[in-house]
Amino acid sequence: MAANTLKWLYLILLSLIWGSSFILIKKGLVGLTPVQLGAIRIIFTAFFLFIVGFNRITSIKRKAWKWVVLTGLLGTFFPAFLFAFAETEIDSSVASILNSLVPLNTIILGFLVFKIESTKRQFLGVFIGLLGTVFLILSGASINPDQNYTYVVFVIIATLMYATSVNILKRYLQDMPALTIAVGNFAAIIIPALIILISSGFFKAEVLEAPTLKPALLYMLVLSLFGTAIAKVLFNKLVHIATPVFASSVTYLMTIVAVFWGVLDGERFSFIQALATLIILLGIYLSNKRK
Repeated sequence: MAANTLKWLYLILLSLIWGSSFILIKKGLVGLTPVQLGAIRIIFTAFFLFIVGFNRITSIKRKAWKWVVLTGLLGTFFPAFLFAFAETEIDSSVASILNSLVPLNTIILGFLVFKIESTKRQFLGVFIGLLGTVFLILSGASINPDQNYTYVVFVIIATLMYATSVNILKRYLQDMPALTIAVGNFAAIIIPALIILISSGFFKAEVLEAPTLKPALLYMLVLSLFGTAIAKVLFNKLVHIATPVFASSVTYLMTIVAVFWGVLDGERFSFIQALATLIILLGIYLSNKRK
């Protein structure tokens, strides 16, 4: 399959998978604390990845480990907790909308820190996509005035971490297979996740016997397998064959998927928000349009 066709296939699959992850986090928080949810998500994902690729750890060169560890922390570990905390106060659809800041951060960090060139069309496309995101945020705030929007800071911090991770992957781990990177990421973060889970009181009798625990763990199982393990490998592949801006533009499409799930779960969605999604799609088109 041609690289251009393949990158769009990866983009669509990731949009569907990651767009569904926000509602799964929301459901998981019914039976878990944000700390427990983040730790369990990491542990479950590590288990799945180790089954299929644990032997790849030995192929990671010593000089590459610092970048593997750093992308594991910035691209998975900290965001897993940040999004869980954010969704205790804001809707899943709002969290996904704010996640659309990633492409803008990717261009800015890529240009300022990693010296990765971006075209005027890419800047224009990301700006238009960001404009659509602002419309979504403003209309969401007017529909849900009771939500604590100070928690959006958690999502904004996560988007900066994602953008940094994308640029590191493209600059320093371009030649490393996607599955190898993912396995190395989780080999680096599983021990801290286990320590955090034990410290969270998860293994206390009142937690293990709670009727909401089993459904929450089931949501985390689905999220870990598809939303983190499989998606992590697909995203690493996407970064290898596309630009960092194209790879991070998955956050635009996944927003639409996340809003769809949010509406099904009772979250309100206005006409202005629907219009904003079209603006976001226009931004994606312009930022990836060939000359």
